[in-house]
Amino acid sequence: MTLIDLPASPPGVPLAASWDGTIFSLLDQRRLPHEVVHEVQDSGESVFAAIREMRVRGAPAIGIAAAFGLALAMKDDDGLQGAAWHARLAERAAWLETARPTAVNLAWALRRCCAAATAAAPATGAAGRAALLREAEAILAEDLAICRGIAAAGLDLVPDGARVLTHCNAGSLAVSAWGTATAPIYAAAAAGRRVKVFADETRPVLQGARLTAFELQTAGVDVTLISDNMAAHMMATGEVDLVIVGTDRVTANGDVVNKIGTLGVAVLARHFDIPFWVACPSSTFDADTATGADVPIEERSADEVTDIAGQRVAPDGVKVRNPAFDVTPAALVTGIITERGRITAPLGDGLAQLLG
Repeated sequence: MTLIDLPASPPGVPLAASWDGTIFSLLDQRRLPHEVVHEVQDSGESVFAAIREMRVRGAPAIGIAAAFGLALAMKDDDGLQGAAWHARLAERAAWLETARPTAVNLAWALRRCCAAATAAAPATGAAGRAALLREAEAILAEDLAICRGIAAAGLDLVPDGARVLTHCNAGSLAVSAWGTATAPIYAAAAAGRRVKVFADETRPVLQGARLTAFELQTAGVDVTLISDNMAAHMMATGEVDLVIVGTDRVTANGDVVNKIGTLGVAVLARHFDIPFWVACPSSTFDADTATGADVPIEERSADEVTDIAGQRVAPDGVKVRNPAFDVTPAALVTGIITERGRITAPLGDGLAQLLG
């Protein structure tokens, strides 16, 4: 796949994860759009908390954070050697994996780093930790190339004058830079095409309002914020040409596990005959999980639903459900955009063939 010639990141948009060869930092995305705060990560515990508390979010960015977090989690174990060091590594990786259960990139990055440390044997102790850092650096660099590959694979889906609806944040803030769902949008804008984006606010945590609208506006892309329940109206009135969303996991049959509300958007798109595309790195494909029904769906705190910006909006004591993700059946997905190319129905067969 030919990569799109893009600068390091969209103009003005802060990086979700930064590594200068010594210090690893994460952008606290809970504070956006009002504050831009980069927090230095000095331990596995700090990275675990950042993932768990959604200071860092988006499947690829979580994978990057986990890779560096594993190296940080092992920094006090340089005195261990051989089997003892590898046992400790397995223990810390298993612990980090529990930070958030749904995004497949978290487990993928941890497995990859553990495998790299094992392949570097007899690298244990400080040498083993150096091997973990090298693999984390490789994951970060590869993610940037992947985003550019997704931009290339999806560019012709966004012609001049395109009106795109997206849900949640699958943008630069969810990855190393450029995003997954937004990568073709940014590339089209960089090519001089007129692109208009409708960003769903994405209740209950408002990633669309706080993050997608922030980064697209900062980068100079025409973006209009809408509440989630306006999407049907925008489609019915002919104002949406296509939908592009990201995903946290794609199962073997092509089911898409993404931020809660994605399923509703897909159902609407099918009703109004609007293409529904999913953009993700190939690492998000989970060949070991047969269907979306087999994926654990994270349930988050009730106060994300009952409160908005710290202000209680629901009655005290009311019962609350807060699943963070839903499953969009493969039958509702027009196709999947990866750095290796595009896949259309039957998605399961296409994924298996493209990704091997």
